[in-house]
Amino acid sequence: VTLHLNPISSVHIHQKPLVFLLNSPLPLVWKLKTERLAPGIRRVFFVSLGSVVQFEKGNFSLSAETEEKRFPEKNEHLLQWAQKEYGAVTSFTELKISRNIYIKVGE
Repeated sequence: VTLHLNPISSVHIHQKPLVFLLNSPLPLVWKLKTERLAPGIRRVFFVSLGSVVQFEKGNFSLSAETEEKRFPEKNEHLLQWAQKEYGAVTSFTELKISRNIYIKVGE
């Protein structure tokens, strides 16, 4: 699955930390494609067990962290866990089948 990350149109370059929970019932390879995200900013990708994140060439991967995690099984429990762990959830998306996911990050 390719995860496309771009800032919202009102933000020229996104310069804030991000945390992603990438959960799947089966192990996946998450291919990351980014545009206009500032280098050197902490970005964390938690993936379900057996999954990996592949970064594009460049220095984005130097400030990104990937960690395998056992997530709660049901989406409502995952959402509650994320809210408790991080205080807020700005976006939650559930897809049954997808090869590309497009996410706009920003305020």
